[in-house]
Amino acid sequence: MVVSGSKASVDIATSATVSSAVSTERLRITEIFHSIQGEADAIGWRTVFVRLTGCPLRCVWCDTEYSFYGGNWRDIDDILAEVASHGARHVCVTGGEPLAQKRCLVLLQKLCDAGYEVSLETSGALDVSLVDPRVRKVMDLKAPDSGESRRNLWSNLDQLLPHDQVKIVIASRADYEWARNAVAEHAIDQRCMVLFSPVHGAVEPRALAEWIIEDKLPVRFQLQLHKLLWHDAPGH
Repeated sequence: MVVSGSKASVDIATSATVSSAVSTERLRITEIFHSIQGEADAIGWRTVFVRLTGCPLRCVWCDTEYSFYGGNWRDIDDILAEVASHGARHVCVTGGEPLAQKRCLVLLQKLCDAGYEVSLETSGALDVSLVDPRVRKVMDLKAPDSGESRRNLWSNLDQLLPHDQVKIVIASRADYEWARNAVAEHAIDQRCMVLFSPVHGAVEPRALAEWIIEDKLPVRFQLQLHKLLWHDAPGH
């Protein structure tokens, strides 16, 4: 009986430790803000953005370098409470590269469980196979002028669902031709929506639109609405 009682005490203590660990799961957060979604298929919707800190890539045209370092550790339950305070249906988990923090997967699952329309902005360089299938993955493919095209994890294409999206940011005519060929070679448009976006100041939006029209590409042209409204101001 003593041995049995000791085992029960150990089991209770272990359970309490596990429960405590789960309840204190944390992520390093650069910012959480309420704004208008500026791109992808949720464009125009009021959205709460959860920007995680850190990114293993260094794209030359990156507009969120301030998220590479710093940030604050926050409990996932605390993050959920702040998201709820804004009263928005849509939540976008972004970065940096959010999947660089493993507990991002926990956050995504809990947001889905809470009934939000959840999107994940990810670089395409990290495995997306464990992302909750309810999440809309907005996954980059890095064109050559990004400086990071070697980091594309092409096997991620096999993990995409019809509600996901592939985004290619284009900084030159050469980038456009690379993107056009990638879409055709991998039949990406047969998997999900494909988005072409011009790099501000590098490619004229009208030029990119005309290339798409001329080649009759099965892709969606997009401009980043938040940049038109607020330029590159953090928190928007």
